[in-house]
Amino acid sequence: MRNLHEYIRSLILSVIDLFYPIFKKIMPLQTFRYAACGGFNTSLDISLFFVSYNFILKRQPVHIYTLTIGPHIAAFLIGFLVTFPIGFYLSRYVVFQETSVKKTKQLAKYFTVVFGCLLLNYAFLKIFVDVLGWYPTPSKLLTTIFVVAFSYVSQKNFTFRKALD
Repeated sequence: MRNLHEYIRSLILSVIDLFYPIFKKIMPLQTFRYAACGGFNTSLDISLFFVSYNFILKRQPVHIYTLTIGPHIAAFLIGFLVTFPIGFYLSRYVVFQETSVKKTKQLAKYFTVVFGCLLLNYAFLKIFVDVLGWYPTPSKLLTTIFVVAFSYVSQKNFTFRKALD
């Protein structure tokens, strides 16, 4: 299993780092890796949102006993279930490799930041879709801009920060 992990990690790094020379003058390697991994995970999240909302949920609310969840919120939660573990893996083993925090503590910190992102996603989607009446997919795209900025700053300075010298 460890060999598979090392193979996947090195494959991802080699693909990402192949494109880094193009961006070398405008951003450090870690920022580029974050943008590449985050861009992939965000694209996956938005794709899952679109497919879930339009084809799995068919734009219908989800009823769980007496609780009714709007289709845009349910689609967002479906995407989260897939992208949370992928995002943690990419952050820990590709972007922020030099961290000194134990994996279990880091996972708890990562979840805390992601929980903040969940709340931001929920709030923005409720405002954009339910209050302003915007279409769900463009609302998700706009929401993502705010959430990615919050996530990067939080992950870099809280979850995966380097040990203080």
